[in-house]
Amino acid sequence: MLKRDPLLRFLVLAAGLYVVWYLLYELIVHPWGRLDRAMIDSLMVISGGLLQGLGYELIPEPAFDLNRYIGVQGGSQLWIGDPCNGVSLFAVFIIFLLSYPGPWKHKLWFGAVGLLSIHLINALRIASLCIITTIDYELLNFNHDFTFYVIVYSWVFGLWLAWIKWFGPRTVSPPSP
Repeated sequence: MLKRDPLLRFLVLAAGLYVVWYLLYELIVHPWGRLDRAMIDSLMVISGGLLQGLGYELIPEPAFDLNRYIGVQGGSQLWIGDPCNGVSLFAVFIIFLLSYPGPWKHKLWFGAVGLLSIHLINALRIASLCIITTIDYELLNFNHDFTFYVIVYSWVFGLWLAWIKWFGPRTVSPPSP
């Protein structure tokens, strides 16, 4: 039945891969901490570089929790937690890519480009939130919880659509009478 129904095959495969990812992440990867830490460190470097490139002066990080806080003079520091590092978005993107049909040679490079672009969008999100705190701290929560979720998830959705359009299976329409 799975071979005859591509939608059911996709849903079952994606759900199975998500369960495997969730268990792997919760039981091994997250407690280990190195993947989350590496993603946060990278986001700090990229976001900090973007902010400095735009002429902002970074607030020095507090000594009690190095490399988790970022902010600019005139604003507040933001704490980047594990849920904000983009790892779960990486997983959802890759699970979709693995579950949806298409040539493997393209899945490899498209997956890498997609992961990199998601990471860069996340770094832009963090830099933007730092700038927002200089304008009005009250805007932070709304933008963190709504505006940037829509932007980031729309980006991932756009990547999925691009995959489907460019590399997904082609359907041939029957000839018209």
